[in-house]
Amino acid sequence: MDDLKIGFLLPTRDRVVLGDHGTEPLLRLAALAERAGLDSVWAGDSPVTRQRADPLTLLAAVAARTERVALGTAVLLPALRHPIPLAHQLATLDRLSDGRLVAGMGAGFPAPATEAQFTAIGVDYKTRVSRMRECVQAMRLLWSGDAVSYEGRHFAFHDVAIAPRPVRPEGPPIWAAGKPGDADGWLPYPPTPQLYAEEATAVRPGTTPALYATVSVDADPERAQQRLRASIERYYNAPLEFVSSIQAMFAGTAADTAAWLGRYVTAGARHIVVRLAVDDHETALAGFADQVLPLLRAGEFA
Repeated sequence: MDDLKIGFLLPTRDRVVLGDHGTEPLLRLAALAERAGLDSVWAGDSPVTRQRADPLTLLAAVAARTERVALGTAVLLPALRHPIPLAHQLATLDRLSDGRLVAGMGAGFPAPATEAQFTAIGVDYKTRVSRMRECVQAMRLLWSGDAVSYEGRHFAFHDVAIAPRPVRPEGPPIWAAGKPGDADGWLPYPPTPQLYAEEATAVRPGTTPALYATVSVDADPERAQQRLRASIERYYNAPLEFVSSIQAMFAGTAADTAAWLGRYVTAGARHIVVRLAVDDHETALAGFADQVLPLLRAGEFA
């Protein structure tokens, strides 16, 4: 399918969980994703709850190692930050990548661990949604490069200008993890294609419908399922059954994985961000690119 894009989530959290704090392997994976023909590379955000490399710093290094792939946050938590320095960081990263940045954003999954992260940073957890909305509004003003003012419940500033401006006058596209609203893209993870199709009806024309999906691919479906369980339960410290009831995830052969992802494509998804539930991400990424990606490109979902 010509309009279908496939991206790869860098395993920033997975590597830390396994005791590897190095960043060079992540940069090699980003370069491999580009060489393998994927369309985008993504990094998640969680400074305290699920520790990992900072996504914006890491993506700046990825920008220097790649030339073509889009660079995205999946997803950034703007409510933890002030809009002026965040707008400055995102604009600079957009320039470093020659306009390849996609700013995926979310409020944070409602859970005790998320609340603890907000508390540790000194942000009222109950205001995370309204803070996120204000942050986005303020950044879009700041990205004009003009001296602007903003007055909100959480943030206020007057006659502030930042530089450099982003490559696009409106700034990098913003993709929402939750309700799409007036975002430029929608990046949810509904556990079923049916639910995705239902929720996609709220996406306005011109918005990119995307999907965040976790997969474990192996010629042996049982081994794929075992890897999925090990990865997810280590990542979230929660049973696979619970996490899979909330998030889109699948374990199986390459053909079955393509068929499963294809059902989301049929439901409307046009940019799939894939998280690989494995320990050896380099081998798994090469295998996904060789075995699953061609089926998705060809539209061979059955």
